[in-house]
Formats: sequence, structure tokens, C-alpha cells
Amino acid sequence: MKKVLIISFLFSIALFAQPKFSSMAGMPGAFSRMGFGARGIGMGNAMAAVTEGNLVSYYNPAVTVFQDGNSFQTSYTFLSLDRSLNYLNYTRRFDFYSSTDKRPDRKPRSSAGISIGVINAGVSNIIGADNSGAKTGDLSTSENQFFLGFSNRFSEKFSIGIAAKFYYYKLYEKINASGLGLDFGALYKFSESWNAAVVVTDINSKYRWDTAPVYGQEGTTTEDKFPLLKKIGLSYFNKEKGLLASCEFETSGSGTNILRGGVEYNIFERLFLRGGIDQFNLSNSDWLSRPSAGFSYTQLIGSFAVGVDYAFMMEQYSPYDRHVIGINIVF
Repeated sequence: MKKVLIISFLFSIALFAQPKFSSMAGMPGAFSRMGFGARGIGMGNAMAAVTEGNLVSYYNPAVTVFQDGNSFQTSYTFLSLDRSLNYLNYTRRFDFYSSTDKRPDRKPRSSAGISIGVINAGVSNIIGADNSGAKTGDLSTSENQFFLGFSNRFSEKFSIGIAAKFYYYKLYEKINASGLGLDFGALYKFSESWNAAVVVTDINSKYRWDTAPVYGQEGTTTEDKFPLLKKIGLSYFNKEKGLLASCEFETSGSGTNILRGGVEYNIFERLFLRGGIDQFNLSNSDWLSRPSAGFSYTQLIGSFAVGVDYAFMMEQYSPYDRHVIGINIVF
């Protein structure tokens, strides 16, 4: 049993983390740092300062207050080596008006946003074996992040948001771990075109493991802390040309200094093309960056805007690359 536990743990972590490429990749929660949905991944995950289109608190809790309408998103990711990665999110903005202002063109005195979602990842078809090497069956792991984000717009230019995250990792039979963490974000709009953002991710996030259910009195309790990420982002939006560009710089306590960037172009009505680059690590020239590309097409069906998203991202040293297919609905 001990052998099966160790093999399944190392196998599942290795497939997602790829620790050869970065000191941070082997740290807990690697699945939660792969990005969210086809739009974000298609733009290289450089979304911290983006306030246009469908938004999610995953990248910055402060941006959800800029969501137009109710946004529902879901995505499925095709990955190699029996891995899975899925997304689900709902975002909505609430406007509050002054009771004394009755003008038809009045502006809200304040706005709030909410974003709720889940990221599910796992590895299946892991071969289990006993101490003699005989196969005992197939094993699987499941790792999940549930998040709830709130934001408030204090003025036309400035918003702040916070997101609470609950992690749950089912590793092997009675062995599982859970933990709570927080994200904090702020966004400032210099103009209708330029935004800047600051985000701190995974504050106090960690897994707490207890192996007593398997090993009894010989079991131990350990904690694995997530890396604390700090990001600054900048975005530019030209509505007339249908062009959106963004970039980010991210640093972590594990010694990584990462640049990422992305562009989105509205080539014609309801069709968007995207491209980006992620994981350009200034601290490790051996860690190759990950180019990405994608598109979205939206069709109006009554009062609903239904869109199909697709993204492609390269995965070095993997049998095949990452493909993300998603559906978004705005109503």
C-alpha cells in the first residue's frame, strides 16, 4: 500500500508540475497556475488588467465589476498523459443608483461584482501495484479549486477585489488534503484605453496532509505551502480598431520572474482572434516559454449571446499540446 501511495503521488504531481523546468513547478497547486478557460489561455494568461469581454476573478478579483451582463463560462481541456483540466465560472455585476437621481441617462453611484467558479484537474489510469509488483487496479487523483470573488468600484477609475479559494485534493483512498487561501487585486483605469493592475495570489494557501487513516499511529501530519505570487499588469484597448493588448510581470517566493503577454483582435463582428505567450521566465533561461493562440465566435440567440471559444498552447516535452474548448453565454 505504501508503494502504491508513493508512486501515485509522485506520478500525478510530476505530470502536472514538470519540475525540471522551474523551481515553482514542483510546488503544490500547479494545476491552478495553468490558466483559466480558452480566452485567458489564448492570450497567454495575461489578463490581470483586462476589463473588456467575459471576465473572471481568477486573474484579478477587481475586474469582475466591469462585466457587462451575466456571464457563464465552461471549458474542457485536452491534455496528454491521461490528465484532465476543466473550468466553470459565473460572473455578474450589480449597479447601485442614487435614490434622488431620476435621470434616464444617470450613472450608477457605485458598482459591485461577483464571480464564482471551480477548476477541476486530475490524472487517471494510474497503474496500482502491490509489494510484489502485481497489478491491483487503476488509480486516479482529483484536485479542485473552488473560488468566490467580490469586487467594488469606488470610482469610475478605481476598483478593489478579494477572492476566497478552497482547495481539495483527493490523492489515494483515505488520503486527501484541503486548504483555504485568498487573492487580492486592485485595478486603476488611466483612461478608456489604458488599465493597470496589481494582484497578490494564494495568500496563506496550503495543503494539510494526514496519513494516519492509512498508516495509523505511524502516520504524520504535514503542510505544503503554495507559492505566493505577485503580479503587475497593463492593458490597452482600442475600441475603434477592435484591438486589445495586455502584458504582465509576475514574481514569486520560489525565485521565478515571469513575463507574459497577449493580444485579441476583433477581425469582424462577433469573431475574435487571439495570440499570446506565457511562462517567459527571466530567472531561468532553460524554462521554455509557451506560445498560444485561439479564437471566439458569438451568435445572438434571442436575448442570449452564445459563444464558442478555442485555444491552443504549446507544452514542451509532452506527447501533444494543450487544446481548450469552451462555451460562454452572456444574458
